Amino acid sequence: MVGLGLLYLSLAGSTFAQDSIEFINGSTMNGEIIKIREEESEIDFLTKIGSRSFQRTYPFSKIRSVTQAGKKTSLDGNSDNNGGRTRDEVLALIESVGSQPPKWLESTELNHPQSLELNWPLKSPGPWNESKNVGQYIWGRVNPNEGRWKPGLKLVYQCMKLHQGNHELLSRDMQKLGDMYFTLFRDYSRAAFWLQKSDATAANPVGVYLAECYWRLGNRSMALSMLDSEQVHFSAIKLFGDMGEIDKALAVTDVYSKTRQFNEAFLNAGDALRGAGRFDEAITYYQQVIDRDEARNQEYLARFKGRASDAIEAIRLFDRADVRRVADGTYTASSMGYNGQVEVEVEVASAKILQVRVTKHREKQFYAALTDTPQQIIELQGIKDVDGTSGATITSQAIIAATAKALADGSK
Repeated sequence: MVGLGLLYLSLAGSTFAQDSIEFINGSTMNGEIIKIREEESEIDFLTKIGSRSFQRTYPFSKIRSVTQAGKKTSLDGNSDNNGGRTRDEVLALIESVGSQPPKWLESTELNHPQSLELNWPLKSPGPWNESKNVGQYIWGRVNPNEGRWKPGLKLVYQCMKLHQGNHELLSRDMQKLGDMYFTLFRDYSRAAFWLQKSDATAANPVGVYLAECYWRLGNRSMALSMLDSEQVHFSAIKLFGDMGEIDKALAVTDVYSKTRQFNEAFLNAGDALRGAGRFDEAITYYQQVIDRDEARNQEYLARFKGRASDAIEAIRLFDRADVRRVADGTYTASSMGYNGQVEVEVEVASAKILQVRVTKHREKQFYAALTDTPQQIIELQGIKDVDGTSGATITSQAIIAATAKALADGSK
């Protein structure tokens, strides 16, 4: 295991004949490393799919290892660690990486409206105003705009400085920092550092994020211990599924089946079972959403039933969605996301998925999935084993379902 600086020195300036990247989802891509940007924690990688070459940028947080000239180098910091880390090693990593902001933060310029009230109260008075309330600004303008992610993160650091001495506001600020590092940047070390400081618990989504950070950083038992709580947020169902703990996922689902959040629980259980390849069982959970026909209002009911129906259709289309059976061409389809239909465009040539693009959407939450999930589909050349973007299950599953429909349309 080497540090990022050593990795940069060992690879930069070399001539790459056939390099490879191993991603944290287990897939491997062959090609050529074009450039390593240590400060941005990114690698530019050139690969050939079919007869076309594509250059894409991948964050270190998505990469388990790189191989050059027959030498495999593991990335230290944020990628999954198959060999595992002890509790002390994980905590030391979180402290060493997380206690320091990324190098790009200092040179990042703030670009928020001057009308924002940086006192940022816990409960915003008055109507929704993205030009006034920091939280609403992050939700409505930062999350949907990747160019604002870094300035948005720096804004939270600035608020934290202003809130010194106010425990409640500081705790909220630290949770938001951890949330953004997790959902936008997949920077698990820094996300864990701030979520630990905020005293996040598994009863809330950010506590489930912290558990996933522990798992991604190489200590499964720390993650399970974090989730071993009397109150666990329903988002833990999908994480349990990703970890292969299906029995635990279904146990949490059973608890929520008796609450008003049964729709969210059944959908997450379906996603967990689908990820485990247990398709018939997944359909039974999705079908319960349709059969119960209940939600807090008609908008939510349409959203839940739409997601369930699309997920069932995607499962039934899996065989036809095999890219090896798809004729050359460009295909479009849509599926229900968080705020409405998510439309994708899939380009196929010579039995290879060349491109997956989200062409229309109304998503504002967990915007990272709109680029992360299509990249995974291309890397894996299919949809069955795609790991939905952490904290972005709804949008990820919509993209997967829409892609299944699009590929099935082109099936020979």
